[in-house]
Amino acid sequence: MNSNIKELLLGNAAVARGLYEAGISVVSAYPGTPSTEITEAIAKYDEVYSEWAPNEKVAFEVAFGAALGGARAFCAMKHVGLNVAADPLYTASYIGTNGGMVCAVADDPGMHSSQNEQDSRHHAIASKVPMLEPSSSQECKDYAMLAFELSEKYDTPVLLRLSTRISHSRSPVTIGNRNDVPLRGYKKDPQKHVMMPAMARARHLFVEERTEKLREYAETSGINKTEYNSDAIGIICAGTTYNYAKEAMGKNASYLKLGMVNPLPVKLIKDFASKVKRLVVIEELDDIIETHCLKNGIPCEGKNLFPVCGEFSQSIVRKALTGEENSYVSVDCELPPRPPVLCAGCPHRGLFYALKDMKLFVSGDIGCYTLAAQAPLAMIDTCVCMGASVSGLHGFNIARGRDGAKNSVAVIGDSTFCHSGVTGLMDIAYNQGISTVIVLDNSITGMTGHQNNPANGLTIKGDPTVAVNLEALAHALGINSVRVVDPFDIENVRKTVAEELEKDEPSLVISRRPCALLKNVKHKAPVTVNEKCIGCKACLRVGCPALSQKDGRAAIDATQCVGCGVCASACRFGAIV
Repeated sequence: MNSNIKELLLGNAAVARGLYEAGISVVSAYPGTPSTEITEAIAKYDEVYSEWAPNEKVAFEVAFGAALGGARAFCAMKHVGLNVAADPLYTASYIGTNGGMVCAVADDPGMHSSQNEQDSRHHAIASKVPMLEPSSSQECKDYAMLAFELSEKYDTPVLLRLSTRISHSRSPVTIGNRNDVPLRGYKKDPQKHVMMPAMARARHLFVEERTEKLREYAETSGINKTEYNSDAIGIICAGTTYNYAKEAMGKNASYLKLGMVNPLPVKLIKDFASKVKRLVVIEELDDIIETHCLKNGIPCEGKNLFPVCGEFSQSIVRKALTGEENSYVSVDCELPPRPPVLCAGCPHRGLFYALKDMKLFVSGDIGCYTLAAQAPLAMIDTCVCMGASVSGLHGFNIARGRDGAKNSVAVIGDSTFCHSGVTGLMDIAYNQGISTVIVLDNSITGMTGHQNNPANGLTIKGDPTVAVNLEALAHALGINSVRVVDPFDIENVRKTVAEELEKDEPSLVISRRPCALLKNVKHKAPVTVNEKCIGCKACLRVGCPALSQKDGRAAIDATQCVGCGVCASACRFGAIV
């Protein structure tokens, strides 16, 4: 392929291209916004084995195992996913690799699609592995390739830190050819690969020595670049903050752009600081670079100027450094609100509407169904992390006793259940709990854009495979009472859940109907409103975006309605048919 060819690529797609050109052999990941598109893009290359793993820990371990086996391997996840994968990461740092091992972690400043604003640089520091942070799609590709070289040279996993803006922004990328990297041989070496205490102590010394070698690399390799313009102000930045700073300050500042954010250089920063009158660190989320500077006796400004919360912008940087605000033009009109809602025809809506009048405590989880926390459904009481709905309900019911258990349920999606809900259900059965868990089985991983999972019988490439039998799995865990309901059958849902809540044993209810957006789902004709409508607004309680009120009566948007009939169940007058 001609190396002069350029394509306009998402940061995530550029990472995938870099993986391909680096000669990668194995990819394992769990979908998580904003990292998902990396794996979707690399899965299109037939030369690369790609898979969706049940969770991030498994994905990391698969990739690490492949690297030990001599292949170049990769895994991807969002920032909270790295929490799940932290267990193998910290020990993999001690063991090192054979073939190259790279893990992309995508942070989400501003929480566009996340439950917290975690800064993954802390994991790099604590696990003592190098971390690279690109600032453009071209660097996404280049750093992905460089990461494998560093991994193999320094015998370490490498973290590639992305953020929402880098992952989901497009910029030009030069396309190259794939490098055919041969499989490395495997040598049996328990002293290196088996982390019992005696071996681990020696490997810890290796890790510390490796960190110093990588720090010297950070000082001299050129991955951390200086741009000298004005000596009035020098800005230290990395990733997306480099773009904001350049847009805001242009030639009125000098820049030290860090491409490696762990370990950080010392001499390079001191040299840069000596050439400017004022040193400012711009970094989203935590003050990691600023703290590093201050610890090494380098005076600087940082979080005294910039917030520790939220996503930055060019205007935020300009105002903080110059006091100037961007000019803007206001438009004298009121934009209609557009809150995130469950899609028209979403099977989760029927389930939550059925539960609404039962006045239950609902232990929630991560997925589309978390949107049911908002009015008018307002049915989610908690949301912590993947799988926490099941384990959390068990704890809630231990605290509140049988009366609590009779008035509480957990809800969890099919993909999330496979991710980390199974062990919680096992805990309930093993410890003789009496909690009722509802799996919302919509046959897809909906929250991240329709990825297959172990419960729907399709691989990442859409090929048929074994599907986890949720009913059989529940029985194997010790759950005797397992029921399957159609979430659009409102009365049966209420009856079934009420019956299970009365039992003095754990229960699993599977609410099964495919996502309304799946291509193979056939919908009914849209419902209509007849003359019986009195404008009582009861139908609006289901929270369907296809429903509204016009001229004092219910109105149906036929372009959105899929004929699920949940709104008809809410109407006491038979006005919706």
